[in-house]
Amino acid sequence: MPLPSWISDLPALDLLLSVAETGSVGRAAQAHGITQPSASARLAKLERRLGVPLLVRSRRGSLLTPAGEAVVAWSRIVIDSAQTLADGVLALRADRQARLRVSASLTVAEYLLPAWLLSLRRTHPELAISAGVANSHGVVEAVRSGAADLGFVESPDIPADLTARIVGDDRLALVVAAGYPLAAHAWRALRPTDLADQPLLLREPGSGTRDTFLTAIEHALGFAPSLPHAISLGSTTTILSTARAGGGIGVISARAAAPAVAAGELVELRVEGLLLTRPLHALWLGRTPTDLGAELVTIAAAASAD
Repeated sequence: MPLPSWISDLPALDLLLSVAETGSVGRAAQAHGITQPSASARLAKLERRLGVPLLVRSRRGSLLTPAGEAVVAWSRIVIDSAQTLADGVLALRADRQARLRVSASLTVAEYLLPAWLLSLRRTHPELAISAGVANSHGVVEAVRSGAADLGFVESPDIPADLTARIVGDDRLALVVAAGYPLAAHAWRALRPTDLADQPLLLREPGSGTRDTFLTAIEHALGFAPSLPHAISLGSTTTILSTARAGGGIGVISARAAAPAVAAGELVELRVEGLLLTRPLHALWLGRTPTDLGAELVTIAAAASAD
């Protein structure tokens, strides 16, 4: 059932409370910083909207009618609740201005987020920052539930109930140990079909890295392959270790693979027609992020553009 329109006239109800406490419209007007005629007009309008007389005015002051006494008693509850709401919202605003809760998927958290947060800290040395790490699905849920003010993911798809902005990009790399049979053919590009029967070392379901690779190979083949020998692993570190040991083709961010490739421990494979570049998204709940969240998004986008 919708509330009646007069319930929104909290200033008039608050003024009525002051009349009850001071016994005078004039003294109540003074306490509210308005003129007596203005106060009288507000109270008269409230009476019309309620449809009951609230005050009996005389030379000695203003007395409440029985209906007025009842309205005053109920209004105290309403005004106290409204003040509690106002105080609570102010506290929430102050809290949002004093802290920033970030959730980031693994690649962003390990290779990009620390520098972004350091840059933000330079301009906000007293800022309380918390940063959580999860796969892309976990980041989305943290933002959606309000557990995080801002999220960063590598997932190619962003849920429609969240707002997102691209802040950069990342590239996946397919890597194998230097002694792995396919490493000897790294000079030529493989075909997407060459991967179907290989042990592929993938991140767990819900990971943006996994989703990006599966989308890319489906696009390249024109259908979703079964990949019977794919192995799900829970971290980039585990994939790197397994690939170094010759356990299969690691599918990870090129940023994560770069040191091992440079050291000759891993060899990057090339696969024709496989689009492995993915956008990095900042995402938040609502139309705009918090002020601090917006500042961090700007820092992330600027860093990626450099």
